[in-house]
Amino acid sequence: MRPFIQPDPAQTRAAVEAVAAWILDEAAPRPARGEIAAAVRLTARTLPQVAPGSSVEVRVPPYVAVQCISGPRHTRGTPPNVVETDPRTWLRLVAGIERFDDAVAAGAIDASGSRAAELAGLLPITPLKIR
Repeated sequence: MRPFIQPDPAQTRAAVEAVAAWILDEAAPRPARGEIAAAVRLTARTLPQVAPGSSVEVRVPPYVAVQCISGPRHTRGTPPNVVETDPRTWLRLVAGIERFDDAVAAGAIDASGSRAAELAGLLPITPLKIR
């Protein structure tokens, strides 16, 4: 995977706050695709800063895939440790609205491999204040 420019924390927070109503309430109007993409990409690209490495791949299609968490580097084929979810679930996780284990149990996250659950310890990334 090619390296990404490290996201600015203020820009990341602003992107998450721009879609906060939808993160908190599925009945809220869906944000524009570009707003969702920005929030998903910026938060996911924060993971390699927090937990550098390549042993777990996090996928949020169609927006982003990143590798994080130290350990053996994966270079070809399907990685042994993968976490995949939809954009709204990802944003609820990074905002601290939903817990990783609960999302896995509900089937909203596909987590495979012995190290995939380590992602839970890196969340939330950009907690939202719930009023």
